[in-house]
Amino acid sequence: MESLQILFTAPIFSLQLLIDGILIGAIFALAAYGMALVWGVMKIINFAQGELVILGGFIVFSLNKAGLNAFLCIPLAAVAMFVVGWLLYHIVIVRIVEKDLFISILATFGIAILLQQLMNQVFGADVQVVESELGTWFLFDGNVTVVQIKVVSFFIALMLGVCLAFFMKKTRLGQAIRATAQDARAARILGVNTNKVYATTFGLNGAVCGAAGGLVVMTWVVQPYAGLAYTIRSFMIVIVAGIGNVAGVVFAGLGLGAAENFAGFILGTEFQAAFVFSLLVVILVCRNFKLRLQRSYLK
Repeated sequence: MESLQILFTAPIFSLQLLIDGILIGAIFALAAYGMALVWGVMKIINFAQGELVILGGFIVFSLNKAGLNAFLCIPLAAVAMFVVGWLLYHIVIVRIVEKDLFISILATFGIAILLQQLMNQVFGADVQVVESELGTWFLFDGNVTVVQIKVVSFFIALMLGVCLAFFMKKTRLGQAIRATAQDARAARILGVNTNKVYATTFGLNGAVCGAAGGLVVMTWVVQPYAGLAYTIRSFMIVIVAGIGNVAGVVFAGLGLGAAENFAGFILGTEFQAAFVFSLLVVILVCRNFKLRLQRSYLK
């Protein structure tokens, strides 16, 4: 109650929470776009999404520790994670494409556990962060602070989202991916190599996660077992926005970032993760209720 009173008596705190939430929400949206891509094209729910994000963050951390500029490490991490995604497809995912959805959940959950243990062994269990060497802006007589790395991450995430949307609409491979998402059997008849499309799609998802992980490690921290929170956020955003709705993914990501920030302030940071999980349950129940209403109406 005290936190709510602060928000009402000092609206400037609400502005601070809203700005921070929107800025971090763009990174959530970027990771969710990769999940939406895999889900829409391959009909697979990737429960290793968060681990791919964290792995991308560790790659940026390692490259930066070796002496490379942090921002230059992001495209390198994206390329490395594209290779990781491509390899994961050919080793595991190719065997579960077009199988039951529950099988894909189990398989990707197993990949998530494997990646957690590998990251723990290779990078250690300590929390890691990359210093961006950027400062902070102080607005409204110092009552509102805007961390510059969050602003830079916001625009990088949006720029990558625009580039991905352009790739999907204008390039031949992007059109093949969209055709496969609409009807894989028809795409095969028309000469599309769907196996190549699936491998590229999962590789693109890995690249997106690599870039998102690079922004995460500079904006917050990474730790081998922190991936589940990003998986849940991505899953929630895709459910709210709908598969294939790029604009919806962006707005859902920004909304989730703002809601999570306000919840952390009102309930306490220790309940912030619980709020995300609880919100997911509420959304799933509402979606299920909506589907039941639609079915009863059709009958």
